Amino acid sequence: MPDTALGVWLKGLREEKKLSLRDLGQRSEVDHAYIHRLETGAKEAPSEDVLEKLAKALSASKRDGDILRYLARHTNIDSNILEFVRKDQSISADELQMLATVVNRGARADYATSLARIRRMMMEDDDG
Repeated sequence: MPDTALGVWLKGLREEKKLSLRDLGQRSEVDHAYIHRLETGAKEAPSEDVLEKLAKALSASKRDGDILRYLARHTNIDSNILEFVRKDQSISADELQMLATVVNRGARADYATSLARIRRMMMEDDDG
């Protein structure tokens, strides 16, 4: 089964903390097999309660928790965008949402250019 954006993000958070599936399961009181299914895309759309338990067990920042919740509600996000967002901690969950909705024509998405445009538009809205 293909990876989902939620699964990629969750697995990345878990691996950053150097936790096994069992460790995260014990910390969160969420079955490790269910976490595995979320990570692999076999399951989608976990409850808010499960997301809260996972975020807390991972000691996720507000940003990372917000992104986790966003990805759980929006299952059609291209997981390729997540590498870009993970590397740049200044990208907020709101900016990810806007980036995810940008239609990229051409061979490869240019997330940096799209982010710069989004930020420029947001600044103009604040000024105007």
